[in-house]
Amino acid sequence: MTPGLGPTPLPRHLAVGTLILISTIFATNHVAARVAFDNGAGVLLGVTCRAGASLLALSGIVLWRHQDLRLPARLGAWQILLGLLIALQSFCLYSAVARIPVALALLISSLFPLLFALITWVLGGPRPTRRASVLMGLILVGLTLALDLPGLLTGTSLPGARWTEGILLAFGSASFFASALWVTENRLASLPGPVRSLYTIFIVFCAMLAAGAANIMPGGMRSPDAFAGWAALAVLSLCYCTGFCTLFILMPRLDMPRNAPVMNAEPVSSLILGWLILDQAFNGRQLAGGLIVLSCIVILAYSRQR
Repeated sequence: MTPGLGPTPLPRHLAVGTLILISTIFATNHVAARVAFDNGAGVLLGVTCRAGASLLALSGIVLWRHQDLRLPARLGAWQILLGLLIALQSFCLYSAVARIPVALALLISSLFPLLFALITWVLGGPRPTRRASVLMGLILVGLTLALDLPGLLTGTSLPGARWTEGILLAFGSASFFASALWVTENRLASLPGPVRSLYTIFIVFCAMLAAGAANIMPGGMRSPDAFAGWAALAVLSLCYCTGFCTLFILMPRLDMPRNAPVMNAEPVSSLILGWLILDQAFNGRQLAGGLIVLSCIVILAYSRQR
């Protein structure tokens, strides 16, 4: 490697393949979460296990790199806000996964680039281009199909309360994550990534423990009723920790400005895993809608990067 230059990027096919693998690992984490919740585990317990495992692994990486952990006083409040936003995002996403099919929850959560663009515009950033506005409109059309709203409107039965709650929670997850991205880019950009990540995971872990101790969500810290639930908790912790740390370590070599949209493969992976493991299936209209949403999000991400 030439002195003064960053790490050598991986070949494009290896970088893309690595990101698809990481996306599949993250999808497995969410499928395992659904198995844990179906076996009696509380949502807060799931997020706590995930955050705790990631905190241990990330602490080891930061110590191994001898990273300076000093946090400037002027950034302290923004770092706390970022941690709380990610805590809310994690809670909402896991709560959505517990109520609706995993792939649908992740698809709705993947709307965060659209919401991030809108938040940036509202808070004084650049206005979305005409092309971006058209893509956003198509995303809404695709989401309508993915939710099978035409079928629901023409059918005789209305969606249950858990279905509605799951949709709203998934959208809340996207909103909180978009807000977290705005804080990261506009208030914490000067903070080194390892420091920001470690403090964020630490705040998420503490927030979940505090919420459980205060019994904010009754049954949120409930233990699984069967061995399958405990095994699923172990799998979700291992998968999230593995995916997070692999992405963290390899990110300098993955050419993220060019390849980041590949991470949108997570809903696709969850669709396949949800069908194989959870027997969660979608009709053709929903699949077409999901394809429209993901395609437009990828195009929007590439357009923004350029």
